[in-house]
Amino acid sequence: MMAHTDRHFRYLLRLLSARAMLYTEMLTTGALLYGDTERHIRFNAAEHPVGIQLGGSDPEALASCAGLAAERGYDEINLNIGCPSERVKSGRFGVCLMAEPDLVADCVSAMCAAATTTPVTVKTRTGVDEQDDYAHLHRFVATVSRAGCRTFIIHARKAWLQGLSPRQNRTVPPLQYDRVYRLKQDFPELEIVINGGINSLDETCAHLRHVDGAMLGRVLCHNTYLLVGVDKTVFGVNNSALSRMEILQRYLSYMEAELAQGESLYAMARHVIGLFHGQPGARAYRRHLTTRAVQKDAGVEVVREAAEFVRDQGSEATDEGLS
Repeated sequence: MMAHTDRHFRYLLRLLSARAMLYTEMLTTGALLYGDTERHIRFNAAEHPVGIQLGGSDPEALASCAGLAAERGYDEINLNIGCPSERVKSGRFGVCLMAEPDLVADCVSAMCAAATTTPVTVKTRTGVDEQDDYAHLHRFVATVSRAGCRTFIIHARKAWLQGLSPRQNRTVPPLQYDRVYRLKQDFPELEIVINGGINSLDETCAHLRHVDGAMLGRVLCHNTYLLVGVDKTVFGVNNSALSRMEILQRYLSYMEAELAQGESLYAMARHVIGLFHGQPGARAYRRHLTTRAVQKDAGVEVVREAAEFVRDQGSEATDEGLS
């Protein structure tokens, strides 16, 4: 998710689940090759398994980025053909490329050659603008899979690039889960992962009866702790889940180390705003973080102060405290 799944958020999510696949924000080839490459490509070893998500349409540039990602040890290289932002047409990346499956196939082929053993995957939608029938989606997947892509992550909505904002494209076009299920039936040899409108683990498990995987998105921004049940519910790992306060305690240690390296508090603290979603005192907790963490020279004591609101209200972690 743009402006959210940065390395800090991914580190937090890994504290919640040891098995879930994590992804970077979408990085355009220009930003990665000609911008601050180190800042964009870096990740913490604790994040594994983690995939890098790329945006672009030039096979040579995408191959260069795929090579960089493979060298750095990413577990997956994902080409985003689903982003509906205002820049996708002018920059020729994202969901507009659904109309050019042969070009996408060329991109995937070049990326696979550069990444060698690192899998290249594609994230897309069910359609774009007037090209939204199942036959077009089928042709797109068939064409791109022949180029070497074995995993498709399908946001189960079409995108309207004219008339709808990126925010509206996340909710206004109706969900078409049946089309994603049908893809799996027609391409049983491919891994099909479903995305879009999934807000609970029960819904996740329902989808997994039809496809190979499910991607959770923005629900984790405001209800972050939802991910804590994934290892047991989805992967069958019978481990003991950490409480919210235990997660916060471990993330505090991470924040202290990052602050010592010059990172700002809010860049990290904003990701735990949704950690106590639905718990007593959560509103006061969120208010304290959003108003205090942005202040100049704010330190981790702001997060500890915010935790007092949920602890005092009798949340599940009342007796744990933060040191």
